[in-house]
Amino acid sequence: MKALGLLSGGLDSTLSLKLILEQGIDVEAINFVTPFCLCRKGGCGATEAAKTFNIPLKHVSAGTDYLRIVRNPKFGYGKNLNPCVDCRIFMLKKAKKYAKQIGAKFIFTGEVLGQRPMSQHKGALDLIEWEAGLEGKILRPLSAKLLPETEAESKGFVDKESLRDISGRSRKPQIQMTKEFNIVNYPCAAGGCLLTDKEFAGKLRDLFGHKKRVTVKEVNLLKVGRHFRFGDNKIIVGRNERENGVLLQSKQKTDFYFEVPEGGSPTTILQGPKTSLAIRKAAALTVFHSDTKLSEVQVVFGKNKLDKKITVLLPSLAEVDELRI
Repeated sequence: MKALGLLSGGLDSTLSLKLILEQGIDVEAINFVTPFCLCRKGGCGATEAAKTFNIPLKHVSAGTDYLRIVRNPKFGYGKNLNPCVDCRIFMLKKAKKYAKQIGAKFIFTGEVLGQRPMSQHKGALDLIEWEAGLEGKILRPLSAKLLPETEAESKGFVDKESLRDISGRSRKPQIQMTKEFNIVNYPCAAGGCLLTDKEFAGKLRDLFGHKKRVTVKEVNLLKVGRHFRFGDNKIIVGRNERENGVLLQSKQKTDFYFEVPEGGSPTTILQGPKTSLAIRKAAALTVFHSDTKLSEVQVVFGKNKLDKKITVLLPSLAEVDELRI
């Protein structure tokens, strides 16, 4: 008997994995890597969990097809720009295909009834199953006793009595389970998603509003630096030495970059039309975020090297905030 588990690497999916493994079922896991994970390292702990339990793990990168769903979700957004229902449908459709490839008899997830307001209430769970073509075929071990019987239960693939009846947002039952299974150094309760972050959602909404086609590389750049909008221009100002380096590596051939030649300076990238006013705005933002105390400052800039100069006035905070995304 083989099963496929969706493994985010968070506490819930790890516990669900343990519950199924305890029944002697052969398990493979699938982990979806999106540009919006809040964890410090890719996979949100899924790789470590798979190694701990000695199971195969397949990583699936969510690319431009996923970005199209984020841009125009069939079932709308949550509080910010998070299309949670569409996201689950996307992942389960991919998981369904992979389960068929490996001969898995059923799919299981770490979802908990009532834990997430948009995608984990009963109506949403039913909708997600229907849209993914997996009606009655998704086992949710942590909440199975509170949900309709699945095919895995009715056909005896799993022992129903060993499944759980967890619901709601409290993590106390899950913490108790870590003691029951002697799981130490367990992963974070949830990796988190940048699409639920108001500031990041604003940056992504701005990007969608100014570009017909958006790449994963452009989305990843939203995580770096301070972002400003001046008409058709995007201006990104680095916050530290690491971000300065990332910006230089990520800049397009047509982009200008700016620095204040003396003293601590950010690296600034100017995207879009290189009008004299746009150049002046980018230079002023570079000065504002530099260490200079002068009211009038010379800034160097260029495409491939800093071979041009411009002198600008130090802008006020109000002028800077007016451009901030």
